[in-house]
Amino acid sequence: MTTEHEFFLEGGCTCGGLRYGLMSKPMFVHCCHCRWCQRETGAAFALNALIEASRVVLIRGVPNVVKIPSDSGLGQKIARCPDCAIAVWSNYAGAGDALHFIRVGTLDDPDRLPPDLHIYVSSKQPWVVLQPNTPAVPEYYDRNDYWPAESLARRRALLGPE
Repeated sequence: MTTEHEFFLEGGCTCGGLRYGLMSKPMFVHCCHCRWCQRETGAAFALNALIEASRVVLIRGVPNVVKIPSDSGLGQKIARCPDCAIAVWSNYAGAGDALHFIRVGTLDDPDRLPPDLHIYVSSKQPWVVLQPNTPAVPEYYDRNDYWPAESLARRRALLGPE
């Protein structure tokens, strides 16, 4: 069994110019099937691991951060490799720069972080088949209903009470 202090996952862009590491397990992993994520990724969904920015270490390179519109109207920042432009994480306005939404597909071992929850399944592509043992919700969700207590405590420590 891996403890919190033994956890480390590396990831990076396609060209190898940008490398990062996760110093702990993420708070939560959600798979978003909203049309906005589909457009942004050019795929059927976005798989994001939510983790404190302070628990992400840059190993090589410095990302180019680009602000783009978001469905909320508040915008998001996407960290991309300055050379190959692969997106490695996003930051949304609600949590600012304190919380990274790591693009799980950029990890060297993405199989270690399957989704804890599927969100916005009301707009999921009809050919995507979800596993019955992973919860799914039609739109967004209340984290108090799905996040483990430890993850909720980490979020409160990071962002304060709601």
